[in-house]
Amino acid sequence: MAFSAVHFSPRLSLLKPRPTAPPRCSASISQVAAPAGHKPFDLQSYWTALIAEINDQLSHAIPIRYPPVIFESMRYSVLSKGAKRAAPVMCVAACELLGGDRAAAFPTACALEMVHVASLIHDDIPCMDDDPARRGSPSNHAVYGVDMAILTGDALFPLAFRHITTRTPTNIVPPDRLLRVVAEIARTVGSSGMAAGQFLDVTKPSGGDVDFVMEKKFGEMGQCSAVCGGILAGAQEEDVERLRRYGRAVGVLYEVVDDIREAVLEGSRTRAGYVGVYGLERAREAAEDLRTKAKQELEGLESYGDKVVPLYSFVDYATERGFDVGGGDVEGI
Repeated sequence: MAFSAVHFSPRLSLLKPRPTAPPRCSASISQVAAPAGHKPFDLQSYWTALIAEINDQLSHAIPIRYPPVIFESMRYSVLSKGAKRAAPVMCVAACELLGGDRAAAFPTACALEMVHVASLIHDDIPCMDDDPARRGSPSNHAVYGVDMAILTGDALFPLAFRHITTRTPTNIVPPDRLLRVVAEIARTVGSSGMAAGQFLDVTKPSGGDVDFVMEKKFGEMGQCSAVCGGILAGAQEEDVERLRRYGRAVGVLYEVVDDIREAVLEGSRTRAGYVGVYGLERAREAAEDLRTKAKQELEGLESYGDKVVPLYSFVDYATERGFDVGGGDVEGI
């Protein structure tokens, strides 16, 4: 993960029309310009430390057992070098913001990554989006076959719930909070959440349908990550709901910016998306609006001091650089 110091301009650069085709953006950043009254935030150190710990815990959570091919397939996708770990990092950041212990958040953070990866594996198979590559490597089904890809996703979903309930320190997180977290994740991936978005996505949405797909496929994961962190910290309901609205806006923002990035920097679209349905100018407007909404929710959490800055960094990093941390495209949160 290579970063260089960058400070963001007040407006999102990709939202502005440019007279000539810009060069491809690299995911380079180590300093995010903190909001007024906050210290500059060292994003490189924060992400590097968290990702290293998350990767280590994920590796231990999926040892090779019998039948080995299932576990090898799970490890192939979960431990991919191109993974950004945006969902687990947001969960930890939200938990710490509201006074929670990082150790309380790690099991749920890892579970969120398992759920996220399972959804990507299923999203890539031929009967869905039929993507041959993910995070710069062949998709799971391209390596292990469609049947094994389906089984791998099926295995990761329950493993995520088991990891939360067996690994979360009960002396830090009461059972009622764990129950809320499990229910939140189950709702997110279910028929009223990400599955609903995927259903409409395979029907090639147009008009208002694409907004629903964005909310469900990408906004749901963002809001779940932020909300789970808040729940684990024992946050007041008002703050949990702020995190919900913030996470939803950021989750959709990532995908809209990805659509803009592909259209502007690559000049083509490989799949139907926000730009494909609404056009580039409206996509720019939507991204600016989502960026504003996310930051407005964080303004209500300013009383927590500098701990709110990591959540600001999600917004600025996503919009300025397409959130290209792992070297691939944004792929949602």
